[in-house]
Amino acid sequence: MELQRKIVFGFAAFTVGFSGLAQKNDKKFPDVSKFPVLENKTEAAATSDWLITPIKSKADIYTSPDKKSIILYNGLVRRSFRISPNVACIDYTNLTNDNQLLRAVKPEAKIKIDGKEYAVGGLIGQKENAYLLPEWVDKMQVGKDDFVFVDYTISAIKPYLNWKSTNWSTNKKQATGKLLVFEYASSVPELKGLKVKVNYELYDGLPLINKSVTIENSSQKTFKLDRVINEIIGMVEEQSAVEGDPEKMRRQHGFYIETNYAFNNSMSYELSDQTTHWKKDSLYTSQVHYQYKTPCLLEVYPEKAPGIDLKPGETFNSVRSNELLIDTYDRQRRGLMIKKMYRTIAPWTTENPIFMHLVSQNDEQVRTAIDQCALTGYEALILSFGSHLNMELDTPENHQKWKKLADYAHEKGIKIGGYSLFSSRRISDEDDVIDPKTGKPGGAFFGNAPCFGSKWGLSYRDRIKKFFAETNFDIWENDGPYPGDVCASTTHPGHKNLDDSQWRQMEIQKDLYRSLNEKGVYINAPDWYFLDGTHKIALGYREVNFSLPREQQLILNRQNIHDGTIEKSASMSWGFVPLTAYQGGDASAVLEPLNDHLKDYEQLMVQYYGAGVQACYRGPRLYDTDRTKELVKTTISWYKKYRDILNSDMIQIRRADGRDWDGFIHVNPSLKQKGFIMLYNPTKEKIIKTIKIPLYYTGLTDKAMIREKEGASKNYTINRNYEVELPVTIEAESYNWYVVE
Repeated sequence: MELQRKIVFGFAAFTVGFSGLAQKNDKKFPDVSKFPVLENKTEAAATSDWLITPIKSKADIYTSPDKKSIILYNGLVRRSFRISPNVACIDYTNLTNDNQLLRAVKPEAKIKIDGKEYAVGGLIGQKENAYLLPEWVDKMQVGKDDFVFVDYTISAIKPYLNWKSTNWSTNKKQATGKLLVFEYASSVPELKGLKVKVNYELYDGLPLINKSVTIENSSQKTFKLDRVINEIIGMVEEQSAVEGDPEKMRRQHGFYIETNYAFNNSMSYELSDQTTHWKKDSLYTSQVHYQYKTPCLLEVYPEKAPGIDLKPGETFNSVRSNELLIDTYDRQRRGLMIKKMYRTIAPWTTENPIFMHLVSQNDEQVRTAIDQCALTGYEALILSFGSHLNMELDTPENHQKWKKLADYAHEKGIKIGGYSLFSSRRISDEDDVIDPKTGKPGGAFFGNAPCFGSKWGLSYRDRIKKFFAETNFDIWENDGPYPGDVCASTTHPGHKNLDDSQWRQMEIQKDLYRSLNEKGVYINAPDWYFLDGTHKIALGYREVNFSLPREQQLILNRQNIHDGTIEKSASMSWGFVPLTAYQGGDASAVLEPLNDHLKDYEQLMVQYYGAGVQACYRGPRLYDTDRTKELVKTTISWYKKYRDILNSDMIQIRRADGRDWDGFIHVNPSLKQKGFIMLYNPTKEKIIKTIKIPLYYTGLTDKAMIREKEGASKNYTINRNYEVELPVTIEAESYNWYVVE
């Protein structure tokens, strides 16, 4: 029976018929004759910078002139697949710099099932693995026992997470693009009923492809998934060396990858990553390295997730690999690309409510703080650690108490949230993670920690969900998110044993975040769960530094802002301001009484709000006098006036060192205010000098109108390095700001 697929390309619709796709001994393959043909002479590669000017070309599916390939193309990236006798990626090109990343054909995925590894897709027989010529592909074959291509589907990208936007944000739209799914089956009798799908999501507007694997079990038996490798690329090497430690050799700079399987409390993805593996390629015999150890084979999989049972009727979803093609060695440009990726695939991270961190002992203090938030322009109140809120207490009385306070906050136009700790505490011998080395509780990332798959862990998940459902709270500050602890228990209901313990606990944690996000709950969590629904992570700071004198904190905070926003946006980060003592700080470290320290209070607010970073203003109140109240109102009003540009990307100009000025510029070519310059003077002398301001990412090319604060604008000529020379004045131990239009 012939199947029908209706595929929409731009303004045209085509119906593609196919039958018996690529079955064993059946050479019928999909009819791609009506796909749009992508020819080299008509291919519209990027002619403008996609970070400045949105590209007009949209993600779509094409075929090659010889009709042998299916091609993913959006004007910025091209990924081509030969579809006979099996699907094989034969081209992966960054069109912004015409950089070919692929040197060798590899399987599209690998699966280790019941102790045996199987290739999914791919072709074998490539004799030279330093490069790939198209004419070689016709002579390549399907490997024995490989999963073989049987079907495909094309559709629009569907949101991975049905985010409910409830706060101010710079992007309220979900990503758009095309989803291409190749389906595979095996002729091995033991694998009958197992269907493998390899999914490719090509996004509009940036050189980004998301790849994942889905495994469906329609048999009557349980399969043990020992490893699922969802991406394998024979990558062009970044560095050739005759000898040397492969761990020290550089990886391909033109390929940045993030998956939704990252943790370790570092506040940095690359240090949190648990899935990226650069390996040697034994088939690449012409490589320069004498021991054949060049790290040029990329495999993506979680290291500690073997032994996952896939029962009849179940579906397994692999990690999701976001593959961003990079065209530069410049760290700031690379960071801008990564931040653009996040705004696209995780738009919830652009939400950025203005919140206070309250330390409360009673309900009246909560009401007072809500009133202060409403009167000063704040948008949310979070009950900080050490407050009298207990989200884990599952009683009608507790829920009713906090619902009344939530209702009061909502009447005032204020969101309300609270703090709850999961990890880094001991629960019981029965519920803590079991150290596989000792068979006893302990050995966790934080020493002792509960297992999310234990009875207590599952109950914690349910109690948190119920608290938000019953109270209408808006924000969850989840400290100690699951940090990747393995657990050797065989009695916990949420996992089987050591093998599947990390994977199952990750699934529990991510499900909790996704479900709350989809209900409109804003989530602060100090680990890398952005791609599964969290909104904000710590900027990256040392907590005991907030016990240092304020003059040190001022400079350290600006260093943290500089370092913590190069590869994550300001809205993805929170800072910290100790209104009262924190980590043992004395009077020199805190701002209370607020009225006595207005200069430092203002400077700290301007540093954070001027960077678009929300800080945790932790204490019992926002103001203590009318004078303090007016300062807070004025600062928040200033921030809101320029909120769009202050939440735009930052270009760091000079890092704080305490010796001279420091600062940065926000840039956004789509706004009236193309740039916003923040400058700081930590010295005891007024600074008067001319500094170079980079304006390339403002989109301005010849002239720029720049004004100091709310003064009159002056016209400046932009040089061929896209800079202007700006005369500036910064008062001693103060700041200044300029607007670029």
